[in-house]
Amino acid sequence: MSINLSLLPADEKNKVELDKQASFLVWKLREAIAGPEEIIEQRDKIVDEQEKAWFDQSIEKYKRVMGVA
Repeated sequence: MSINLSLLPADEKNKVELDKQASFLVWKLREAIAGPEEIIEQRDKIVDEQEKAWFDQSIEKYKRVMGVA
């Protein structure tokens, strides 16, 4: 079953985008391309508290998946 992401409500689209950003940032951290400060900078740009919580959950999820301490 395929899902057309463009049909999602705006808040769901934003969750997908935040999850992608989290994945990319943790990958950069694992590859020593960026440091933890880049994750902090990105998190500080998020205004909505629920979105910050979602971003934090995604960061932790990808750290576990990628084996980043």
